[in-house]
Amino acid sequence: MAEGDTGGQEKTEEPTARKLEKASEDGQILSSKEMFVFSTLLVGLFGINFGFGYLRPVVGAWAGFFRFDSVDNLNDQLLARLSEAFAFILVLSAIVAVVMFIVVVATQAAIGGGLNFSAKAVGIKASKLNPISGFQRMFSVKGLFELGKAILKVGLLGAVGGGLIYYEMPHLIEIPAGSLGTGLEVMRSAMMLVVGGLLIVLLVIGALDLIWQHHTLTQKLKMTLQEVKDENKNTEGNPEIKAKIRRMQIQASRRAAQQMAALDDVPRATAVIVNPTHFAVALEYRVGDRSAPKVLAMGRGLIAEQIIARANEHAVTVYRSPILARALYFTSDIGQEISEALYGAVAAVLAYIYRIENGEMVDEPVVELPEDMRFDEFGRPMGAG
Repeated sequence: MAEGDTGGQEKTEEPTARKLEKASEDGQILSSKEMFVFSTLLVGLFGINFGFGYLRPVVGAWAGFFRFDSVDNLNDQLLARLSEAFAFILVLSAIVAVVMFIVVVATQAAIGGGLNFSAKAVGIKASKLNPISGFQRMFSVKGLFELGKAILKVGLLGAVGGGLIYYEMPHLIEIPAGSLGTGLEVMRSAMMLVVGGLLIVLLVIGALDLIWQHHTLTQKLKMTLQEVKDENKNTEGNPEIKAKIRRMQIQASRRAAQQMAALDDVPRATAVIVNPTHFAVALEYRVGDRSAPKVLAMGRGLIAEQIIARANEHAVTVYRSPILARALYFTSDIGQEISEALYGAVAAVLAYIYRIENGEMVDEPVVELPEDMRFDEFGRPMGAG
């Protein structure tokens, strides 16, 4: 199902963990610009309070940029002071920029539940460069809502800030009549009050915006019931395939248990046909029986090795015929008679073994099998070749 295509179904289901993970990879995480403004201004408030203690030496250093030793070489001195002032401003700006960057990253980590970098989010999208799409975003419901929110925020902050400045105006007017130290203290007090008031307003706005952004993101990531089912199917696998795999595993387990149990019947076998160690099939046939030879035990790998070991312990003849061993293994079942198509080949081998055990000197038979009874070690038909 294509993304965004709900097939007429309502998105009523909460986003799954996989949906949230994919959204995070695409850069769709919880964020709030208002909380960024609040956190940076909060750090700025501490910076103002901390910086006023160093204001006098900073002012003194700044005044030194306008102090010249003599009128001689005034141009050279002016260039030197400008270079020093530029370096001073550059260092101060770099310190502020690094602090603000750390604050913004820490704020996003706290809001979004950790740091997240998405290459898709920083990629250039053609839709963002399209002016028509840009106008549509500007005049969409979301764009108008953001505009209204910005106007309300600016108005509220302006009202609170203006009111606090008006409250401090009597003290600010008296600054020229006092000393530099007194003036700086009044300015510090006024700025702390104004910035503190703005912080309270921004905290309320940021909290409300964070709640709204969480609601918007959750609504955007909600899924239809069919999407949840499809995701579970893709994540956990098709139930039919899983059931088939379980049946195959159960059958393999039962087959292995049957092969292990059949090892106790190897001592009464007439012969064991091997390949030479990959496959082993223990056959039982008594001269004069009207029934066809029966499979007492069979296996491959370790089971085959145990069959051969038990056959050797009980003096059961082990006959090597790779092509016949594979044919018996892939067409027979334990406790059942061999396939009718193998009667001739098995009869020739058992007759050869019988005569050898009775002391006769006979040539080993050439085992011939029908084309459809020829298999490789994986059970695949070998064909005419």
